[in-house]
Amino acid sequence: MTKILLVDDSKFLRLATERALARAGYDVSTANDGERALEIAREKKPDVILLDMLLPKMTGPDVLKALKKDPATAGIAVVVFTGLSQKNAVRLQKDGACAFLDKAELGLDKGSEALLEALAGIMRKLNLEVPAGAMAK
Repeated sequence: MTKILLVDDSKFLRLATERALARAGYDVSTANDGERALEIAREKKPDVILLDMLLPKMTGPDVLKALKKDPATAGIAVVVFTGLSQKNAVRLQKDGACAFLDKAELGLDKGSEALLEALAGIMRKLNLEVPAGAMAK
């Protein structure tokens, strides 16, 4: 089962996204700040981290750099999961992000279908298992 670490400080968004990912068949862990994200990444070794950029205690870009510097977490795929514009996309890719999901474009207030579809595409590119429940209906 593909393991995802979801890092977002918005409790509502984190819970809704966690539920959607778990229902789709992913094994989901969550963190609400950057420091906790690093702890869980080392402990659980997820396949993918969905990383918000605006986090308490440690910013998303700092978490990304720390993950990529640590040999224990350097191989984990990091997907930037943000409401910020993609103007920083090139810099974040240089720092190790493998993909971007724009919260605004995903229409999360209307449901999780677009998120699951976009994530399934990223998983396929990474040669990771896409659960049957994550397939577009």
